[in-house]
Amino acid sequence: MGLPALTQSARMRYFTFFYLYLMQGIPSGFALTAIANYLAGKGLSSASIGTFVSIVGIPWVIQFFWGPLIDRYQYSVIGHRKQWVVLTQIAAFLASLTLLFVHDPVAQLAFLGLVFFTHSLFASVQDASVDAMAISVAPEAERGRLNACMRGGLLMGISFGAAALAYVLHQFGFRTAVLVQSGLLFLFTAITFFVKLEPGDSLLPSRKAKERVKQQAENPELKKVFAFLWRSMSNATSWRTFGVIIVVYLCFSVFIRSFAFHLIQVLHWPDQELSVLQGGWGSAVTLLVVLSGGILADRVGPQRLQLKVLGVLAFFLVSFNLLAFLWHVKAFTVSGLIFWNIADPLFSVAAFPILMTLCRDYTAGSQFTAYMALINLSDVIGSYLSGWALLVLPAPVLGFSCGVVLFICMYVGYTLNKSSAPTTKSLVPEL
Repeated sequence: MGLPALTQSARMRYFTFFYLYLMQGIPSGFALTAIANYLAGKGLSSASIGTFVSIVGIPWVIQFFWGPLIDRYQYSVIGHRKQWVVLTQIAAFLASLTLLFVHDPVAQLAFLGLVFFTHSLFASVQDASVDAMAISVAPEAERGRLNACMRGGLLMGISFGAAALAYVLHQFGFRTAVLVQSGLLFLFTAITFFVKLEPGDSLLPSRKAKERVKQQAENPELKKVFAFLWRSMSNATSWRTFGVIIVVYLCFSVFIRSFAFHLIQVLHWPDQELSVLQGGWGSAVTLLVVLSGGILADRVGPQRLQLKVLGVLAFFLVSFNLLAFLWHVKAFTVSGLIFWNIADPLFSVAAFPILMTLCRDYTAGSQFTAYMALINLSDVIGSYLSGWALLVLPAPVLGFSCGVVLFICMYVGYTLNKSSAPTTKSLVPEL
């Protein structure tokens, strides 16, 4: 007896999107935490590390290019948009194997950045496809919990890539860490092959399956995809709602990058220890909090949860950075890192269902991908800005400023929710 299709089983949906995001998180944690901290430990400048992180993140910024293509060719014999997921998973696995040509990450920093850039390119297409699949198969009342599984999977993947692969990197070498990552990517790709979106989907292309797809649906014209996307995203309510979210993520990036660099090069923390703390400590508790947040988002509403989380995060950043003179106290700093592991993903659990309500199934890949690309852009800009800002400002000043901005975002979000709640009905264009 085969596995139930995604449209048939909520548990299957939770499991599938959890492991798909787990798969995305592992290379992210490896590159952006384990290797970034490793480079800082080797004495590279904040500007060099910020540039490396930015290069790895560029494909996620241009991610909006893939959305229209995914929606243009969204129907296939193996499932709605599934062909994009499988093909890009295979390409990402091959890109991961290319890292075996890197013998010295410090001496080959440019090549290292190029390979991770290539991997991110394929992973960003996979991410856009998975997001579009999630919107199409998940009932709206379930999106908070589904986003919690997605974010929880990403968190676990990042934790593994940051902590476990950092340990492997230091104990057994870069090549072994790459082999572990590549093996896991291959395993998850094999699992995806057996996942069906609809009960009638085929695992392999066939003439009969092609005829069935032709009868059921037809891929839309590209100009219609762009017309629908423009009408959906140019709505003023959408941009006001999204504007708050993107500024918050920019602040997140500036704070954590500057804080990590300060710990390694000013307070002389071992980079491996910091990677383990960022990725390992409290992961189980963090996952539990995120999953609980998804249930809470479905019950109380993601807008209300978003404001509450924003208030807590703003207070944390302001107070934690005012108490920067205690950062040399290890227990205090570790507590702050563990709290941040919980707080950052919890905001995403509230924010992503809000963005999903702005998307329509016809261009789900394009619109949600465009939102994610802009969020990724804010992360890349934050990484780059923090690298250069640290040359003139200390990390506590940057973190405190981010906290103040979060308080402003909370007020703006409260005003927007009070005046008009986001709705998708007004965003549906006539085509």
